[in-house]
Amino acid sequence: MNKFIILFIGSLFFLNVSAQEDIQIQDTTKVENLEEVLLKAIRVNADSPITHSNIDKRELAKRNLGQDLPILLNYLPAVVTTTDAGAGVGYTGIRVRGSDATRINVTINGIPYNDSESQGTFWVDLPDFASSVQSLQLQRGVGTSTNGSGAFGASLNLLTDAVSQNAYGEIATSYGSFETWKHTLKFSTGLLQDHFELSGRLSKIVSEGYIDRATSDLRSYFVQATYTADNTLIKALTFGGKERTYQSWFGIDAETLKNDRTFNPAGIYTDADGTIRFYENEVDDYTQDHYQVFWNQRYDANWNSNVSLNYTYGRGYFEQFKEDADLVFHNIEPVIIGGEVIETSDLIRRRWLNNNFYAVNANVNYLDDRWDVSSGVFYSYYGGDHFGEVIWARFAGNSQIRDRYYSGNGDKNEFTVFSKATVRINERWSVYGDLQGRFVSYRTSGLTSDKVLLVESEKYQFFNPKTGVTYKLSNKNQLYVSYGRASREPNRSDFEQGIFTSEKLDDFELGWRYNSEKLKINSNLYFMDYTDQLVLTGALDDVGTPIRTSSGNSYRLGLEVDVKITVTDKLFMIPNIALSENKNKNFVTSRDGSTVNLGDTHISFSPSVVAGNIIEFDPIENLQFALLTKYVGMQYMGNIDSEVSKLGGYFINDLSINYTLENVLFVKSVVVSGLVNNLFNVEYVSNGYFFTFDDDFSDPPLVTTIEGAGFYPQAGINFLFGITLNF
Repeated sequence: MNKFIILFIGSLFFLNVSAQEDIQIQDTTKVENLEEVLLKAIRVNADSPITHSNIDKRELAKRNLGQDLPILLNYLPAVVTTTDAGAGVGYTGIRVRGSDATRINVTINGIPYNDSESQGTFWVDLPDFASSVQSLQLQRGVGTSTNGSGAFGASLNLLTDAVSQNAYGEIATSYGSFETWKHTLKFSTGLLQDHFELSGRLSKIVSEGYIDRATSDLRSYFVQATYTADNTLIKALTFGGKERTYQSWFGIDAETLKNDRTFNPAGIYTDADGTIRFYENEVDDYTQDHYQVFWNQRYDANWNSNVSLNYTYGRGYFEQFKEDADLVFHNIEPVIIGGEVIETSDLIRRRWLNNNFYAVNANVNYLDDRWDVSSGVFYSYYGGDHFGEVIWARFAGNSQIRDRYYSGNGDKNEFTVFSKATVRINERWSVYGDLQGRFVSYRTSGLTSDKVLLVESEKYQFFNPKTGVTYKLSNKNQLYVSYGRASREPNRSDFEQGIFTSEKLDDFELGWRYNSEKLKINSNLYFMDYTDQLVLTGALDDVGTPIRTSSGNSYRLGLEVDVKITVTDKLFMIPNIALSENKNKNFVTSRDGSTVNLGDTHISFSPSVVAGNIIEFDPIENLQFALLTKYVGMQYMGNIDSEVSKLGGYFINDLSINYTLENVLFVKSVVVSGLVNNLFNVEYVSNGYFFTFDDDFSDPPLVTTIEGAGFYPQAGINFLFGITLNF
């Protein structure tokens, strides 16, 4: 109880997440209204019966000192984030309502960002992307219809930089713990001849990481050209990034966690002299480029449309040193030396993924005093090539460098059609309806990285209806109720596990919003009823991908509340809390050689309490202090309620400082930012994994299930400090 008293009094979430506050875009001309057309089909407004939070670029900028976008969203309701390297740079993860990133639908300008095969989102491929985000909306639960894989925990849609009326330049640099550096250069020509604008960004982030050797070398770009007229907006933009990170997804066991928190087993091997060494190039190296074109058109006061084209090209590998690797497995013939047959060898291999993603999106919107109607279609094609190659071997025989030892493919087609409408019956009542049909075909061929034949072809057809009602009790009070259906297909890893059954979710939401000058409250109850939900087992495969299993029937029941309190014109508090029960029904598992029904068990990685708070204090103009607090309760890393799989709760605080100096010499403003993470130096773990295996011993054999766990420790107290020059 004391923790929660401290939580709601002693910290602050400085991101403005009030669902009653509209997203603020930097200008107020017709151009900005056309900007919003990009996401009209998938975003909701403040009166919608959909549970959501909004953030604009000004709020993101306050802590944007190099950490990945999921870390910047850590203080939103029901959000839990983690990072492999321990300090928010490199590979990061996000969960909402206990659902991992593969179950959170992410779109950028309405185009799916989730990888079509794995369904995951890898923000490390787009470092410093927050610097090019105009606004974002996080919808919890099923949300409204969107493009790409269904939202089973939340959907996150991002709008990139809007057209700037005026020319500007920005130079930002920051430095922090673990030799973390971030450099950003941004510019815009402003509107030239009242019609044309060119803008862009270059970024570089490097970090040594909290975990041993968990280095990051990240580079990204964003370039946008626009044409605008009274009723037309055309955008052509390209953005992307290149990441090179030392692998740190192996985690450590409980004993190592006590004695050597930063130990990283990645790349470990023993040389010919028996000395333990670490391979210096045990890295993940990936490049991703996105190309998008948008045409937004307003026809009259009621009608507008949007047409979007996208091409994404990704390619990269992760490199491994393998000690005493099996030669035949790697397509290398055994070597005979001095009459001895050599069947194993130290070698270095790379596992590659090259992929292409094409998408076209079109929708039309009608809006008047009563009706707000959107309809559209979406089509995408994904092709992914998976292959492995050996680039060095101590005993290579007749093999050649970069000979492939496995190769496989995945092809995915998706077609979506939707229509949704909000009808304002009168000043108090409005009704929302949303119908979506989604048609997916997925085909695999060739071998997996384990050299198992994977030749499958599956087709899925989904009908996803949604409906809701909003009732305004008064100018300050609003009630809403909604129902949404979501369905989704398995991913490639599920296919490898022999899982082909689709999942279904029925989401029921009941909410109350209160909005006054001094107090804003957003609260909601939800019940998410799953059929054949694919839950994380806690285990990882040999490339660090979480393994899933079907839980049959399961549910999530919860209460979420987020509040903004204006204490004075200089002091604000923004607490939020999410309480939930997350259960598998009649969960069946194998234990000690027998099948056991465990009854109702906790769903993995689903803490029953997640809370945050902000205290923001603005003592003078242009100076802001913010104390941010996060509490995440105990959670299980598996679904069998094993004590070994328990991940302890944690309670951390961050301190943010921002000060702006205006009209300094030749610059418009200088922004000085500071961030102290984990202010009280708490030793905590935000993520981990859990595994079981059967061990046969004694005579006759007696099968015993062995359990184990790994952990990802996070950094103690650390800091980031930055300066931004605006021209």
